[in-house]
Amino acid sequence: MTHSPAISYYRATAMPYAPYAPLEGTTEARVVVVGGGFAGLNTTLGLAERGVRDVLLLEREQIGHGASGRNGGFVFAGFSLGEQALLGQLGEARARALFQRTIEGVHRIRRRIADYAIPCDAVDAGVIWANWFRDPGVLRARQQLLAEHYGADWEWLPEAELRERIHSTRYHDGLFERDALHLHPLNYAIGLAAAAAGQGVRIHEHSGVRQLQRVGDRWRVRTASGEVLAEQVVLACGGYLAGLERSIDRAVLPIATYVMVTEPLGDRLADCLATRAAIYDTRFAFDYYRPLPDTRLLWGGRISVLDRSPHAVQRLLQRDLLRVFPQLEQARIDYAWSGLMSYARHQMPQIGGRGDGLWWAQAFGGHGLSSTCAAGELLAAAIAEGDPAWREFADYGLASTHRPLGFLAAQASYWRAELQDWFKTRLEG
Repeated sequence: MTHSPAISYYRATAMPYAPYAPLEGTTEARVVVVGGGFAGLNTTLGLAERGVRDVLLLEREQIGHGASGRNGGFVFAGFSLGEQALLGQLGEARARALFQRTIEGVHRIRRRIADYAIPCDAVDAGVIWANWFRDPGVLRARQQLLAEHYGADWEWLPEAELRERIHSTRYHDGLFERDALHLHPLNYAIGLAAAAAGQGVRIHEHSGVRQLQRVGDRWRVRTASGEVLAEQVVLACGGYLAGLERSIDRAVLPIATYVMVTEPLGDRLADCLATRAAIYDTRFAFDYYRPLPDTRLLWGGRISVLDRSPHAVQRLLQRDLLRVFPQLEQARIDYAWSGLMSYARHQMPQIGGRGDGLWWAQAFGGHGLSSTCAAGELLAAAIAEGDPAWREFADYGLASTHRPLGFLAAQASYWRAELQDWFKTRLEG
């Protein structure tokens, strides 16, 4: 690699901004949000947009330091839990209502990029779900399910048309989700922070919370160099656990995913792609990738309990890349990194609160851009207006993941699914 392995492509190309000063001294706020990722930023901005100005956000590192500034940058509807499982668990009306929240999240992200002029390289060209296997059944079934039960129409891409867009013999047919986009997630997070700060939200970086304590009818939130007394507290730390409330931390598994970015490919990018859409495939252990504005290719994949080194990430993902695009054998990899996502046992976001003013938003499981936007809106409406809509997620509570055994179970489940994908591929020849 030609760059420091500690720096992701996103961090290397992030918008410069004046750092937010650490919290110093004692202050008060109506709401304290812990975590400067998408869940926390969407909550603070949602509060500000509702006229709640006395809001303070505390981030342990920098804005977007965690998964929010490290992910693939896909913006589409849905959850980690599949649509069929959601339908079976909740019935059509409730499943469709939750799914609709994420569709609205996609639309709100578009509006915020425009309204706040956030320069995040947004490419509104949809997402392609490419079939790794020859059997089109899984595509047909999902296309029908989405249309009949969720009101989402995905376009069929026959193999010949798919291969005109993706120059690889690896895939067979696909579905095209037009109501989707992709972007530079760290710059989007920085833009959300600027939008919130512009409406009076106080943001403090390098202000990790060390203690959360109930004092009378308020919460005392302490950092290394300051403290805040607040009526309401929102914990939005995702896979980067704060260690403040055991029941909340124990309800998620921090799971790593891996991303790398090639050198600028120039005309070689056109040898691989004739589409600006983002792409992922139909395996459980799928690849996901997208073209970047500077002709690089961003490539992600793998799920693991191991937060591997950049060099290990590069070795794994480069092998995956060449299975799809052998024509990039000589392409240099300039960046590789990992990030921790938070997963719940039930594979759904945990969005909730309790009567003493403590709220939480976590476990977005690799589907964070639209669902964190939805979560931020639900919590902001609850805090500012007393809106009970957040209870739509009440079925998906803080079930313990039983760490460390939960890590072993998650890794075993992933390996089993990966093995099933391998056998199916082998059977097809």
